[in-house]
Amino acid sequence: MAYFLAKTDPETYSIDQLEKEKRTVWDGVNNPQAVRAIRDMKSGDKVFIYHSGGLSAVVGLAKVVSDSRPDPKNPRSAVADFEYLGRVDPPVTLDLRVITLTLGFVLRLNLAMVLGIIAAIFVFRLL
Repeated sequence: MAYFLAKTDPETYSIDQLEKEKRTVWDGVNNPQAVRAIRDMKSGDKVFIYHSGGLSAVVGLAKVVSDSRPDPKNPRSAVADFEYLGRVDPPVTLDLRVITLTLGFVLRLNLAMVLGIIAAIFVFRLL
């Protein structure tokens, strides 16, 4: 099982919507590194839902319930189905820019690897 971080603007799609719907297709991703992360998702993986804008924080947890597949609306993208698992209360703020720049500079890693490290740190913080 792998852990991922899914970033969303709460005005576009929020943890409230995921909680209400219980399940969603995570689509509309255009960033090449984020698309690669979605392509790596497998059923059973866990996803931290990160709200950007306003209070930028990890606000919830979801489970990947389908392997990734091509996005039918965009051949350059990919989608996966997420199922709501719960909220992170209180939300955990992360300054991704600072963490990414610091770890990326010190460890010379790409963004996907840095986000993996952030997710691992966050998991241990929850445990």
